[in-house]
Amino acid sequence: MTLADRRLGQLVVGAQGLGCMGMSQAYGQGDETESIATIHRAIELGVTLFDTADQYGRGANEELLGRALKGRRDQVAIATKFALVPGDGGGLAVRGDAAYVREAVDRSLSRLDVDHIDLYYQHRVDPNVPIEETVGAMAELVQAGKVRHLGLSEAGAETIRRAHAVHPITALQSEWSLWTRDIEAEILPVCRELGVGIVPFSPLGRGFLTGSVTSVDNLAADDMRRNLPRFAGENFDRNLAIVDKLNSLAAERGVTAGQLALAWVQRQGEDVVPIPGTKRRKYLEENVAAAQLELTADDLAAIAATAPADAVSGDRYRPEMQKLVGR
Repeated sequence: MTLADRRLGQLVVGAQGLGCMGMSQAYGQGDETESIATIHRAIELGVTLFDTADQYGRGANEELLGRALKGRRDQVAIATKFALVPGDGGGLAVRGDAAYVREAVDRSLSRLDVDHIDLYYQHRVDPNVPIEETVGAMAELVQAGKVRHLGLSEAGAETIRRAHAVHPITALQSEWSLWTRDIEAEILPVCRELGVGIVPFSPLGRGFLTGSVTSVDNLAADDMRRNLPRFAGENFDRNLAIVDKLNSLAAERGVTAGQLALAWVQRQGEDVVPIPGTKRRKYLEENVAAAQLELTADDLAAIAATAPADAVSGDRYRPEMQKLVGR
């Protein structure tokens, strides 16, 4: 298997990236040996965009990725993010002030053990700091050679316009999948007007669309999905009906439900580079194979019809996190 190249703004990467968050947090116990083997296998398969954040594992994920990429730095593009910080009561807050931008990048460079970051995202938009200040400080990092390209994550359409006016935005990272279509109405058209690439995270609905999650009781005690509305109570049962339809469609084509769901995202445009997350080689290989599926327009329509946007039950996050989306 090999991956064709795609362009995010001026950054050329393989058509599918790898989200590394789950190797250090959120989805149960990690295994560093298998995680590093998965990163190495991804490079062999043509994956070049590796995504992390300073908040993942409180820096541990950046350190893990840095160790895994030793001797392979010139084969990959490293993306990381800043802005999420500990908030009151154990929650998360956002910082986008210029001083924090400068502090955060140096810590990430140290943990990754590299001299530059290829794609540096603001993880969430700070409502208390003008985006012009944040992106202005990020642009200084480009001038200093610490960062090559700038990105935003979960930003709203007007924020993207304002940010792009300060410095070209290479990519927007947002959740986009069969059961999360929020960016399609307003945000996606603005990105395409401005030439901003799209990096969908959780293109498999945090694993739900693979059909592997049949009960929340089977998830690890510290698995973040236990706290997400779509995985709770009646929402879970209603959303399982979507997966049942997707499973049936996949069986007709001799592939998995996850591969169909991922292939749908992969085919949304040449400016789209999804970053499905996994910490195991088996699922990595399955995901990369989805990029090779040949699908007609009728196939894509049939896949989309299994999960109409209004059929998904429950919000993406609890209210305190949901309010950080689309600013």
